[in-house]
Amino acid sequence: MPENKFSDQKALARCVPMSMLQAVIGGKWKILILWYVAFYKVQRFGELMRRLDGITQSTLTKQLRELEGDGFLHRKVYSEIPPRVEYSLTELGNSFIPVLETMMAWSEGNLCPDYVCPYGKGRKNEPEIRLNEADNTASPF
Repeated sequence: MPENKFSDQKALARCVPMSMLQAVIGGKWKILILWYVAFYKVQRFGELMRRLDGITQSTLTKQLRELEGDGFLHRKVYSEIPPRVEYSLTELGNSFIPVLETMMAWSEGNLCPDYVCPYGKGRKNEPEIRLNEADNTASPF
């Protein structure tokens, strides 16, 4: 796991599980990166750049590498010209989907009560991202 201000012994002594979680998802863009990869199953670098308005290429690269290093993302490189790289959730990343869904529901209820889901199905809430047990991939519905 990459070193950061939450990975020293003093921080870990406070609450080990929460400090470890903070060390992994503490980047400004990491929650959104995980959300989009979970929702769309597979994301290319350029797709994430377009979805994450305001992120720099170097920051996205750094946060993707950290999430890959922490075991949340899988990076698949295709030997094509131009090069193509796709990101998907690992088993660990898929296990984090219920946390993302809970965070989304809390945010809707407490921070964005007038939010209307743009993804249809006549629901206010974001589509559920459920793990497809047959192939261990995330599905938005």
